[in-house]
Amino acid sequence: MAITAKDVQELRAKTGIGMMECKKALTEANGDMDEAIKILREKGLAVAAKKASRIAAEGVVDIAFAGDVAAMIEVNIETDFAANSDAFTSFVKELLAIILDKRPANVEELLTLPYSAEMNVEAALKDKIFSIGENISIRRFVIVEGATNSYIHGKGSIGVVVKLADPKSDNALYTEAAKNLALQIAAMNPTYLNAESVPADVLKSEKEIVLAQMAEDEKAKGKPQAILEKMAEGKLKKFFTATCLVDQEYVKEDKMTVAQYLASVAKEIGSPVACESFVRFERGEGIEKKEEDYAAEVAKLAGTAK
Repeated sequence: MAITAKDVQELRAKTGIGMMECKKALTEANGDMDEAIKILREKGLAVAAKKASRIAAEGVVDIAFAGDVAAMIEVNIETDFAANSDAFTSFVKELLAIILDKRPANVEELLTLPYSAEMNVEAALKDKIFSIGENISIRRFVIVEGATNSYIHGKGSIGVVVKLADPKSDNALYTEAAKNLALQIAAMNPTYLNAESVPADVLKSEKEIVLAQMAEDEKAKGKPQAILEKMAEGKLKKFFTATCLVDQEYVKEDKMTVAQYLASVAKEIGSPVACESFVRFERGEGIEKKEEDYAAEVAKLAGTAK
């Protein structure tokens, strides 16, 4: 059976696979569209399995809303070039829509949910790996309900969702404060909301580090333990300033802390403004990237490697 350009284009529109692969599949299927789709699916599974071990540390962090619910996701891919493709970015947005609609508990559950009438999310992921030609990983997502605001830095390198402790307000200053909180978190990367939220074991460990450093300090030697304890408490304030959101210097006005900034906004609008929680995703954080030695690779290809 003769394979026409129209047949190839139709199969490509249905699968998102390249023209040459579509033509090969149609030829193998003797022009049967359904059989060609099946062939491409099987090839896609094989390709996805081969690429699974390849490091995917690029990609995007994206955020979407549905009423008072926010969803943020990180999806990784191998190169920034592929991360900017329409095929990849639209796939990420489709995942966000599914998350907001179905509210899965984790990535494992998300993978089992319907992506379309023909396949679930896991099958769609493998299709994308085949069509784009790079390993793709749905790394993590979060769902936040309530009075939220968000910020995405650059082209999705960092994403932040902030949840306010008070009911959402249409006041412009309240909205600006919520956005500024998100900017603060993106820029300064706090670990905790406040000193009270620092786990006891973390606080104990930091105090032990401070005391050990003081033991090596000539100025501290010989001082009573009670004095050393007070000095350690003072040094711990620097830890809180670095790691706790409300104790950090406010990035837009370093003469005040974040807590003082929020208090000033609350005073101006006549109602409380406080952060209840926040989530910050940084693309690729914690993923060990492969170091590429391009000179060695070129030498290997040229047959001149020693």
